[in-house]
Amino acid sequence: METERTTRYRPFILTLIIVALDQWSKYWVVANIEIGTVFRSYLSDFLWIVHVRNSAIGFSIGAGLPLAVKKVLFVALPLILLIILTLFVLKSREISPLQRWIVCGILGGGLGNIIDRAFREEWVVDFISVKVWGLFGFERWPTFNIADASIVVCAILLLITMLFMSNKNREVKDE
Repeated sequence: METERTTRYRPFILTLIIVALDQWSKYWVVANIEIGTVFRSYLSDFLWIVHVRNSAIGFSIGAGLPLAVKKVLFVALPLILLIILTLFVLKSREISPLQRWIVCGILGGGLGNIIDRAFREEWVVDFISVKVWGLFGFERWPTFNIADASIVVCAILLLITMLFMSNKNREVKDE
């Protein structure tokens, strides 16, 4: 019989899987691809596996900030937010089991990038480059990694579940 505690903790398996895949893939990229080079091109130039570094956050926002400011804004503050999000997942009765899994996917992505920012000298390893043919003014989408993809996909899924899930599908509060 599955306990409530098991139900609350099991989604953190997804967090661990995402962190492990993210860090393994970044390790592989660092070990096998020279920075600034395209390793492989797939589907007629649609998908590149490359090795670039991002010393800021998404879309290189904040790249010009001093290192001390970056450490606070891009390591300490996100870490505090992830701790709060973890506590929310563990304590909240307002989210469904599906949403709990989705939030744990966001946690995995966040932790993957925080590990890079805290422990890699040249910060976050990005390696997936997708051609978008001028969409939003980009010929290629800004290069990203598994952690970034996890955050984006899970955030979209969370939004969808929040908009379209009825209250009857959510966990029932104890009386």
